[in-house]
Amino acid sequence: MEQIGLYTIAYKGLKNGSYDFDFKVDSALFEAYETEEIKGGNCDVRITLQRSESMLELNVAIEGTVICECDRCLEDCDIPVDYNGDLVVKFSDETDYYDGEVMWISPADDMLDLTQYIYESIVLSLPYSRVHEEGECNPDMLASFTEITEEELEAMEAKAQEEDVVGLDDHNKSILEALKSSLEE
Repeated sequence: MEQIGLYTIAYKGLKNGSYDFDFKVDSALFEAYETEEIKGGNCDVRITLQRSESMLELNVAIEGTVICECDRCLEDCDIPVDYNGDLVVKFSDETDYYDGEVMWISPADDMLDLTQYIYESIVLSLPYSRVHEEGECNPDMLASFTEITEEELEAMEAKAQEEDVVGLDDHNKSILEALKSSLEE
């Protein structure tokens, strides 16, 4: 994945204290993850890192927009991203544990790669329903979702039945009538 390395912090040479880092996220991150959910985006990531001997504490703020498919009209729409979270990074030879709040990295590592964390934070910050602002949906698509009345539904069903019966020859009509009468008994 080409995006690995773009969102890394070289923490090994940092003295204990607080540091700020800024990253730009663009469509390349979402393309790298081959997601269909997010088609693109532009976000600013601000990380405040508190370095100590035993761990790193990060406050991560992500702001911007991503492009998703509107759940209502299926057109592309901009969805705002506003994420603020904390991540604790601890040092251990056992590095298989990560629960979204605590990440374990090897003491031998000198870089902290935040690519996966940033991607997941953006995805998890998205609203469940992703729709355009009121009045911005594609009107042609919305018009195709109009509700039909009971009379219109009955007319459509009658037309469908008529078309089915018209397509039958006399032999098949008699078989169909025999089936119907056997079901009524």
